[in-house]
Amino acid sequence: MILFKKVRWKNFLSTGANFTEINLTKSPNTLIIGQNGAGKSTILDALCFGLFGKPFRKINKPQLLNSINTKDCIVEIELDIGKKQYKIIRGIKPNTFEIYLNGVLLNQDAAAKDYQDVLENQILKLNFKSFTQVVILGSASFVPFMQLSAADRRTIIEDLLDIQIFSAMNGLVKDQLSVNKETLGTTKYDISLLEEKIKMQLQAIDDHKKHNDEEIAKKRKDITESEKQFDKLSEDNRLILKHVNQLSTKIGDNKTKLEKKAKGLFQVQGKINTNIKRNETEIQFYNDNHDCPTCKQSITEEWKQSQIEEKTNKIGTQKKNLEEVETAIQEVTNEIEEINKVVNHINEHNKKIATNNATMVAINDYIKKLEKEIAELSTKVKTSEQDNGRLTELRQELESKQLEYASLLTDKQYLEYASTLLKDGGIKTRIIKQYLPIMNKLINKYLSAMDFFVNFNINENFEETIKSRHRDEFSYANFSEGEKMRIDLALLFTWRQIAKMKNSTSTNLLILDEVFDSSLDTVGTEEFLKLIHEMGTETNVFVISHKGDQLFDKFRSVIKFSKKGNFSRIEKPQS
Repeated sequence: MILFKKVRWKNFLSTGANFTEINLTKSPNTLIIGQNGAGKSTILDALCFGLFGKPFRKINKPQLLNSINTKDCIVEIELDIGKKQYKIIRGIKPNTFEIYLNGVLLNQDAAAKDYQDVLENQILKLNFKSFTQVVILGSASFVPFMQLSAADRRTIIEDLLDIQIFSAMNGLVKDQLSVNKETLGTTKYDISLLEEKIKMQLQAIDDHKKHNDEEIAKKRKDITESEKQFDKLSEDNRLILKHVNQLSTKIGDNKTKLEKKAKGLFQVQGKINTNIKRNETEIQFYNDNHDCPTCKQSITEEWKQSQIEEKTNKIGTQKKNLEEVETAIQEVTNEIEEINKVVNHINEHNKKIATNNATMVAINDYIKKLEKEIAELSTKVKTSEQDNGRLTELRQELESKQLEYASLLTDKQYLEYASTLLKDGGIKTRIIKQYLPIMNKLINKYLSAMDFFVNFNINENFEETIKSRHRDEFSYANFSEGEKMRIDLALLFTWRQIAKMKNSTSTNLLILDEVFDSSLDTVGTEEFLKLIHEMGTETNVFVISHKGDQLFDKFRSVIKFSKKGNFSRIEKPQS
């Protein structure tokens, strides 16, 4: 239970630099009176501002600061929760927000928003909407429960039943679902990307292998063609060599013999020509001389003629021999020329063999080069096949991502199931349904106590059904302002009772702002006053009204506000 003990404020709205202080536990019921504008309702704004950082009425925060003093606006609230004593201080110019527990300031390292969350969720376990439904029943600026939207009605009931934790859990689940969905999308994209990378890697390996295979096949074809060319040249050389050997065998030693024979014939030819010239010289001697030049003896004519005839005959024989020799020489020369032709042919064949041999050496080197290149290409293929580390890594990564994706899908199913349970139609609705009969019973009890006999019922969608004794159906809007006020009061008391039962937002404080002034008739007022007095000493009721003369003697304590010099103050001390 929250026991509100004291509230005080200064430089707040029309209050000046001196603190205005109200003891909230002094009396079970207190009447707050004063003229319009005297500051009666300031307590509502002070309490809401101190607890939640915003006033009860629709006033902008800068307007809360006293317009004359313009600084040092302070609201202080003292309350107990069990054995824990809290003091909350909130101010403007300077901005102040402090929470004290048993006189010790709580850690203020967190931001103001987080600090406010601590106050609402961990200490008060009460938010602004719930506070205004359980603690305060206001006038024009207040929105009664029946005028709230279904969502806001649900929020109030959840706070009262202390089941807002399920909404918080549902929010966390939704956040996790959102993260799960985003992660699923990212993981699915990663899987798709990895699959594409593996496909590309396999294609690259296949293309590389195909290219290498094509290169190897081409080089092997070149080797085959080169080997064929090598074999052809080798066969050509064999045939040429065979022919050369045949030609060499054919000519044998003939050339040498013929050259020797020709040499001998040339010698014979030279001797014959020499003898012919000698004989011709001697014939010419005998024709030119009649005496011997040596002995000076005369040469007979007969002798001369005989010698000339003899020499002439010899010349004839010698010329005949010469012709025979020259014919033989020509024959030998012709034979030598034929042999030379054969030799030249052999040389040409040998040159061809040498050329072929050089070509064969080049072909052999080329084949070795191709075989080396094939070996290198084969090694590359093997290396590519063996060095599939990248492909293995990709496949392992893909497997990991697929397992992660499967796990995320499982998490999604669990989260969706949890979300279904935590939605408004799940666990919370089941709990609310359990309390609805109690709520409806209490509402009708308080309505009857205020002499308002209808059958009021709220369902799990927080929609009301109101039936008269004659079973006529009405809505909240069908009733007069006084009847609406009775319904609002009944709901207020019901929520307080439910809060007390759940020990969630149970509190001693109840503030009613101008409920008697226009909405309740005399009967309603009397019945309501009975309810107030029946609430006991655990509740401290404050009624704000400008009908002090009519209600003065109905309350144990009265506080009167008045204005002096544009500043609001308590005229009569709290009694």
